[in-house]
Amino acid sequence: MKLVICEKNIAARRISTILSDGKSKQGRIGPIPIYEFNRNNEPWTVIGLKGHIINTDYPTSYNVWWHIAPKKLINIPPEKKVSEKKIAAALKSLVDTNPFIIVATDFDREGELIGVEVVDYLQKYNKNITEVKRAKFSAITKYEITEAFSKLSDVDYSLSAAGESRQLIDLIWGVVLTRFISLTANKTGKDYLSIGRVQSPTLALLVAKEKEIQAFKPEPFWRLLAKLKKDILFEAEHKNGRFWKKEEIDSIFAKVSNAKEALVTDIKKTENKEKPPAPFSTTTFLQASSYLKLSAPQAMKIAEELYMGGLISYPRTDNTVYPASLGIKNILTKLKQSSFKDEVNEVLTNGRKYPTRGPKQTTDHPPIHPVGVPKNDLTGSKKKVYELIVRRFLATLAKDAVSESIDVAFSINDEVFKSKGYRLIEANWKGIYYYFSNKDKPLPSLEKKEVIPISNITVKEDETKPPKRYSQGSLIATMESLALGTKSTRHEIINKLYQRKYINLSPLAPTPLAMAVIDSMNDCDVVKPKMTAVLEDDMNLIADGKKTLAETVDESRKMLTKVMEELEQNKSTIKENIRIAHRKQNTIGVCPECGKSLVIRRSKKGKRFVGCEGYPTCKNTYALPQNGMIKPLEKSCKYCNSPMVNIISKGKKPWEICININCTSSKLNNNSNNKKNEKKD
Repeated sequence: MKLVICEKNIAARRISTILSDGKSKQGRIGPIPIYEFNRNNEPWTVIGLKGHIINTDYPTSYNVWWHIAPKKLINIPPEKKVSEKKIAAALKSLVDTNPFIIVATDFDREGELIGVEVVDYLQKYNKNITEVKRAKFSAITKYEITEAFSKLSDVDYSLSAAGESRQLIDLIWGVVLTRFISLTANKTGKDYLSIGRVQSPTLALLVAKEKEIQAFKPEPFWRLLAKLKKDILFEAEHKNGRFWKKEEIDSIFAKVSNAKEALVTDIKKTENKEKPPAPFSTTTFLQASSYLKLSAPQAMKIAEELYMGGLISYPRTDNTVYPASLGIKNILTKLKQSSFKDEVNEVLTNGRKYPTRGPKQTTDHPPIHPVGVPKNDLTGSKKKVYELIVRRFLATLAKDAVSESIDVAFSINDEVFKSKGYRLIEANWKGIYYYFSNKDKPLPSLEKKEVIPISNITVKEDETKPPKRYSQGSLIATMESLALGTKSTRHEIINKLYQRKYINLSPLAPTPLAMAVIDSMNDCDVVKPKMTAVLEDDMNLIADGKKTLAETVDESRKMLTKVMEELEQNKSTIKENIRIAHRKQNTIGVCPECGKSLVIRRSKKGKRFVGCEGYPTCKNTYALPQNGMIKPLEKSCKYCNSPMVNIISKGKKPWEICININCTSSKLNNNSNNKKNEKKD
């Protein structure tokens, strides 16, 4: 019997359908679905897992945080525990004989580890299991699956060891550092604080950016603008651009303010070829998803669903170069039967000779690309993500766009003004893939020595702007450049920082608590990318068979020991900084009854509410929604003078409410939200 082990049930069902030509039958072992069929006169069974069914954790005897000093956990070996007992039992029942096991999990470090964990578990149960092979594929399509199962390879134990090293290192660092910071700040239970090997340097990036913004001092400047008219209104700016001295611009304005005409003194036209974007890696895909107003975790979740449905290739990849074996013509033939047939014909009749290439070429998975056409129309965000991937793929096969930039100089009372224009001559790839900022700035047809009427001339006052905050896409790109995390984990790190109340998502900015945690550890290696990058390099060496799991984990323990020594020296400062920040973050506003601060508290049952710091003298309290992040607003309710807050829930617009549920404002707000929900239902 051949037993195929897949990462999830949806993959198991699809793979069994492909291998059996649609003849597989679903059965069950207890509640666990399995898929059975005959292939080449042999019985086959396909089963899906739920990702890791065996987890690594510390022994339960170490679960009580205050019974052991965090530093002592560094050298205590974690143990493997079965987390999905029903799936494990089903697997055991399938290997009572002598099965030939085929690992068909996702082909990356995590997928290899998931498969190896199961193989090791079953081999301990049945010592006779000797035949174990690997099916490697990058898309769940008939061609890829058929090819993978006709060319089975060996399991890559070096790759799984690299995945296991990450699992062990992240567990040890996460547990030790999280317990240290939480116990130091006296924040345990639901309100525990967390620090991680990748999480902390990522948060440090956001804190550093926020400090730049806070320290920024705007400088005033002035611009001298002329509105000209020929067919259309267009703008010209004085050649100096920004003026930093008001008296200087006032002098020139006085000279030109009454002018009625501008003389064209020079015209320069430059034709440009704009190359299409490179194929999608995970990072560039997540960056582009921001055009769809999707967060990185949302975009990744949808991409994984499209992959499992056989519509796109594996979405976790660093590769930006299509392999020669990709079969581009076959993909175009499929897409020709879809709503993208016009774009496909454009590529086939007027495309480039070779696809564009990005900076990274790997051999595990190709760049993200479409592999199938949906049988039924996709809807909502899933449709948008699929279209984004299809259009990016087609754009990489399309010709360069041709554009023209135009620079025009004008003389207004002997002062030089300039205007820039842009027009698209041949859209080519830009007509297919339109997820970019539009440069269009049309100018009318102009001739040298032509006189153009002036509509008006104005002085515009402005000031320099602070640095922009990271978007989720730009943060992921920065993490990649610093070797923080992997293509598979970077979006999850951002999500974890949000869940731990370290960041707000709109905009992506650290909370006061995050600022305090990072400031407290500012001189510690744990918040510096270099140390994390060293460990990432070590994990790559394990995957290449040049280093062992044991020595890498041992080296990481030595690093962590040094980090803990640094943190323990700074323990009192950390405690005080976090106390002050936590109070600031939980202060809602001023109590309208006594004038003292209103703060978020928790009841004995763990429910949050707002209470007055004047308790027990002032017993003023307010109920709070139990879900969502609470962000104080610097204003009071116009009806009752109680503080206003935003309730921020993932994937929803912030909800502004007065914390006084008996207030007219709260009742109006609740009625409005109820009506919205009724419409949704």
